[in-house]
Amino acid sequence: MTKFSLLDHELVPKHEIMSEGELKSVLSKYFIDKEQLPKIKVQDPVIKEIGATIGDVVKITRMSHTAGEADYYRLVIE
Repeated sequence: MTKFSLLDHELVPKHEIMSEGELKSVLSKYFIDKEQLPKIKVQDPVIKEIGATIGDVVKITRMSHTAGEADYYRLVIE
């Protein structure tokens, strides 16, 4: 039996765990703390699939009609 990957579906945007360096850059760009980011639960199926853990920040890259690609950031919570 072949395992289905949620990330292969055309409606699921790209999700990736951010490195500490990338995260520091984003937080300083927006003058915010990590805890001020929007949240995503660790039980989310895509979060489980990419192996993110509580406290990680995930960068979600979505296609946008106006901006082309747009990045969103979510803090993984319990």
